[in-house]
Amino acid sequence: MEKIKAAVVGYGNIGKYTVETLRVSPDFEIAGVVRRHGSENCPEELKDLNVVNDIKELGKVDVAILCTPTRKVEEYALPLLEMGINTVDSFDIHTGIADLRKSLGEAAVKHGAVAVISAGWDPGSDSVVRTMLEAIAPKGITYTNFGPGMSMGHTVAVKAVEGVKAALSMTIPTGTGVHRRMVYIEVEDGHDFDKVAAAIKNDPYFVHDETHVIETDDVNALIDMGHGVNLTRKGVSGQTHNQLFEFNMKINNPALTAQVMVCAARASFRQKSGCYTLIEIPVIDLLPGDRETWIRKLV
Repeated sequence: MEKIKAAVVGYGNIGKYTVETLRVSPDFEIAGVVRRHGSENCPEELKDLNVVNDIKELGKVDVAILCTPTRKVEEYALPLLEMGINTVDSFDIHTGIADLRKSLGEAAVKHGAVAVISAGWDPGSDSVVRTMLEAIAPKGITYTNFGPGMSMGHTVAVKAVEGVKAALSMTIPTGTGVHRRMVYIEVEDGHDFDKVAAAIKNDPYFVHDETHVIETDDVNALIDMGHGVNLTRKGVSGQTHNQLFEFNMKINNPALTAQVMVCAARASFRQKSGCYTLIEIPVIDLLPGDRETWIRKLV
């Protein structure tokens, strides 16, 4: 079987775990890693791979897994789709997903490619769970409670705020889908903490949540990439009330994001040209190998 040639675009936390995941995925071959500075100061664990600053240097690439900041996804994805390369991302601004789907979908169809967006764990695999719960209890309420844990997207958003030297954003669940954001920052010299804190609280990532910004001397001493979710739905199946469903997980945040994206990259080759969220893709397409084998095992 010919292996899927995947490029990893970006090499932060999620990029690192994506490379690790691809190394143990039997149907993938790592075409290379695209970094802003190419092979300059290349990490030791990448020495056996092609490390470049332009994906065009890698030759044939079937799919690009975008491990970039959420707000850069469209900027990176559009040129790749125009080259006929499938893309996968973990875009996590829930209110922006529909617009991104439209934008990338138009480019994907035009160039015969596939984009899978928001393919992390939330949005992503949690979205699939929510969809199933909605189907089996059509009337009711679902609460998604995150954490406690480090939010990758929120942390990246804080780091982009002017005056922030280093940052950590922790998500603390308070129940019924409501969250508190605990943001720890190191402030760059010459910047006022109060002004920096106000800018963070006004960022779209934080403006709708209770947010506390705390100055610290060493953010790195606080970082733990563990996270989790509790999904609860209480609803009605047919005409029967009081149906209660609960889904829990405790995970390493970037490791699970990477695994979901690699599965989505695989599934992208089983879809028609266009842009998809994870709930639009048959779950069996996320798995390697033969459908019949999985049906016999899982159904």
